[in-house]
Amino acid sequence: MTITIRNFHPGDAKALTDIFYTSIHQVACQYYTQAQINQWAPLPIDYPRWQAKFEQAAPFVAELDNRPVGFMTLAEDGLIDLAYSHPEHQKKGIATALYRHLETQARQQGIKLLTVKASYLAKSFFIKQGFKVLAKNEIPRSGEVLINWSMEKHLS
Repeated sequence: MTITIRNFHPGDAKALTDIFYTSIHQVACQYYTQAQINQWAPLPIDYPRWQAKFEQAAPFVAELDNRPVGFMTLAEDGLIDLAYSHPEHQKKGIATALYRHLETQARQQGIKLLTVKASYLAKSFFIKQGFKVLAKNEIPRSGEVLINWSMEKHLS
């Protein structure tokens, strides 16, 4: 199994949106209620909105057999806003490969600090990558409260 990491192409947006929604709706239910999930990833999916979001964020895309299976974004300020892998491919090194590529790119760009607001799903992954937890956050959304953690990693 060879994981390839590449830059985003506009034709990836639908597949990446589906990875986002599938990951949240199939895996996040371990940690979040259905009402919380519906606030985080509301249905029906607004594909044009996600197309625009991905074109702006330009994620790194992980591929297996020429098919997108995960993605991560890196903003100029070091924020990792989105980090998702398809449920069928979790625990196979996809997120690790994406993160290693992202960190290499961050270092090349002179970014000294990476930050993320990690969900229950992502918190342990980012701790394994050397991130430190700064705070637990409670985000109110239409009567629901979503939990995540502000985390950071200093790059030397």
